[in-house]
Amino acid sequence: MSFTAKDVMKLREQTGVGMMDCKKALTEADGDMEQAVEILRKKGVATSAKRADKVASQGVVSSCIKGNIGVLVEVNCESDFVARGDQFKEFVNKIAEYIADNNVNDVAEVVAANQDLLHDTVAKIGEKIEVRRFAKYVIDDAHKVDSYIHMGGKIGVLVEMSANASAEIIHDVALQIAAASPKYVTPAEVPSEEIEHEKEILKAQALNEPKPKPVAIIEKMVEGRIHKFYKEVCLMEQPFVKDADKSIAQLLKENGGAAVVKFTRYTMGEGLEKKTEDLAAEVEAQINKAKSGN
Repeated sequence: MSFTAKDVMKLREQTGVGMMDCKKALTEADGDMEQAVEILRKKGVATSAKRADKVASQGVVSSCIKGNIGVLVEVNCESDFVARGDQFKEFVNKIAEYIADNNVNDVAEVVAANQDLLHDTVAKIGEKIEVRRFAKYVIDDAHKVDSYIHMGGKIGVLVEMSANASAEIIHDVALQIAAASPKYVTPAEVPSEEIEHEKEILKAQALNEPKPKPVAIIEKMVEGRIHKFYKEVCLMEQPFVKDADKSIAQLLKENGGAAVVKFTRYTMGEGLEKKTEDLAAEVEAQINKAKSGN
């Protein structure tokens, strides 16, 4: 029995499984739709469809360093319990290694190439899994790349520095990024619009102070406060977390003039919807479902 592209689409809609898996199942079932569904169920891959409406707001940030390649990736699941489990961590490590070993442009490509691994893992742990985002650095001999993972994967940092940076300095810089959460390396990287917006806020704050001040004084106050703003958002301007008497720029100057090229910092789950537990609502929903006979 043969099958068409429409049959593949129908099976996908029915099971929620990826197109390639549906095509394989129909091929194995010689085009028989019911048998194909059964094949997918036995493989456990249809489990992912049942969890499509779940919120994957837990997970880990992990990294992979291979020679001149560095990868930082965030993968999400539904519960912290699963996030701490070996099976989930093994999946995340394989995804990170795949990104390091292959030329991929986005998450969709990573997921498409690892459908079987994803479905098998979902079937084993019984939770929705989402590869959320990744950063990949490919460097030359003039640079070094390293990572830092904090709190078991709650925060992750990938940093690229000049080749004269020691392992200790790269670690300290990555630790700084994890702890102080800068947005930019230097003030020169801060977009002009962001600076002007910040100045407007600072000027409004100065104008609203109890004792009015001349415009010239306010301008000086704003310029002074904008430097404080730089210390908050720019890595080079921040006080070193291990020694607040020196900035990161001073730290690097004291250590051979090593330079930070770029960095990526992920906080697990930032910006994601959090799952709210409402036991009463869940019980009521189950009762209504039983009454309706569904």
